[in-house]
Amino acid sequence: MGQVLAWAAILLPLLLGLYIYVNDIRLKTLPLSIASLSERCTPQNVRSMSARLATEKPISIEDQLPPKTGRRYIVVGGGGFLGTWIARQLLERGEDHKRVRLLDLNPPHNYAIEDALSRGVQFIKIDVADPVSLKAGFNAPWDDRHLIRDGEPEPEITVFHTAANIRFYERHAMFLDRSTRVNVGGTQNVIDAARSVGATVLIYTSSGSVGVRDTRLLLWPWESEPQHFVQPIDEDDDRCIPKRHEDFFSNYAASKWEAEKLARGADKLPTGSTENGRVLRTGCIRPGNGIFGPGGDLICGYYLSRGGIPDWNGNVMQSFSYVENCACAHLCYEQRLIELQSPSQIKKNPDIGGQAFYISDPGPAPTYGDVFTVLSTLCDGECHFPSMSPTTMLIFAHLIEGYYILRHTLIASTWSLSRLIAQKLLPPVQGDLLTFQPSLFPLTSVHVIFDDSRARLSPEKGGLGFKGAWTTLEGVHKTCAEHKSSKGRSNARTHTVGLKVGLKAKAMEVVNGSQLKVVKGEATVEIGPMEVMMVKQ
Repeated sequence: MGQVLAWAAILLPLLLGLYIYVNDIRLKTLPLSIASLSERCTPQNVRSMSARLATEKPISIEDQLPPKTGRRYIVVGGGGFLGTWIARQLLERGEDHKRVRLLDLNPPHNYAIEDALSRGVQFIKIDVADPVSLKAGFNAPWDDRHLIRDGEPEPEITVFHTAANIRFYERHAMFLDRSTRVNVGGTQNVIDAARSVGATVLIYTSSGSVGVRDTRLLLWPWESEPQHFVQPIDEDDDRCIPKRHEDFFSNYAASKWEAEKLARGADKLPTGSTENGRVLRTGCIRPGNGIFGPGGDLICGYYLSRGGIPDWNGNVMQSFSYVENCACAHLCYEQRLIELQSPSQIKKNPDIGGQAFYISDPGPAPTYGDVFTVLSTLCDGECHFPSMSPTTMLIFAHLIEGYYILRHTLIASTWSLSRLIAQKLLPPVQGDLLTFQPSLFPLTSVHVIFDDSRARLSPEKGGLGFKGAWTTLEGVHKTCAEHKSSKGRSNARTHTVGLKVGLKAKAMEVVNGSQLKVVKGEATVEIGPMEVMMVKQ
């Protein structure tokens, strides 16, 4: 018996090491079916692009922004990353400051919007999950009365709903209500509040991840690659959406899909007083598998603020969405819905109300490794991406999830002794470890390519007329430049994801307690309550 145990002690680690080695090869191999879609980025490419961007006319989205409308604008989640960029573009195209209202739990910390607040942009603190609080924000008086001439009707209202609870790390149905409270219930509250004030356009920020399927990345020895390793997501609308909860990569995606159905189902519902005969026109934007850019994000901004991350997915090719491109897409959809309500436009363009459009950056999709190369080259040695084993990291993530579920199950038990044991002997999962669970991997370790060609069609052909100005790598260049100038460092989301493994971390601020409190940066509404939040975003 002793010899058996001795041999087992020798062979099992060897077999595990061999399995990890073989599985890593399969996960790190870029499939031939997509390898030719884009060229790999090198430090020389980065320097050449940097030189070009420094000498050419700066890239701008201004010529793609729809014209000023003179409407009133309510941005729910307006203190967050995307919400502040939508507000910026509204102001840049000429909308009056006094007709832009931001609703969120915390005020914006985007330097441009902070200045706009002093010039008349309203910020009202609300909780999107509280219908009373939300309706109070919608019904607050506007400070634009001096802009309305005698006899003129009050301007119509457009609502942009960008707030979300991003609990991407939970996938089991037992935790679903933690995501649906804000993402589903909050969306219904926004729809109700919008109709109560007579809003005629509502654009909801969904997520491209609603179409990302869960996949098993720990392969059997006879398997060459995961089943859904390459996921081309096209515009055949809802056919690509998973049908079962367990097929979504996480509860976040499942809840965003339910919220999207609410927003789309609200299209053409009556709005305002019954006698005015108006209806609410709605639509949804599904941004590529990660919105990034200056001002704080969960991708490049996170990497920059942390000095890099472990690289286990550098070979993974995905479509991204640079924030200025993404914000412009929201404004394009708004313009299309406004045109549908104009008598002169009704017969010209197809009715695209109540639909969802995927959005990604122009140009070929890069790999995470391409993004890492740009950041490490431009950041003068401040950003490092040490190579790690994806299989080892995934096994570790499963252990964290197992503990997370065990503690939750014991605390939820009707047996008082089990609750006492969990509370006294099992500390909660905190900080980086909380987010480092298996559902992170189907989001970041599979090849997801979005086809946004329908959004790029002209309005006459049923599209948004969206183009986008920055490629993903050009957007990474600008994000890095803004970070260096310190304008992009104030944000509230950058430190919520990932795992530190021997990297030199930037100074962090610990926020204790079970309810997320943001000291600086994006609003709590956009991040969602976590058991423990380390570092301000």
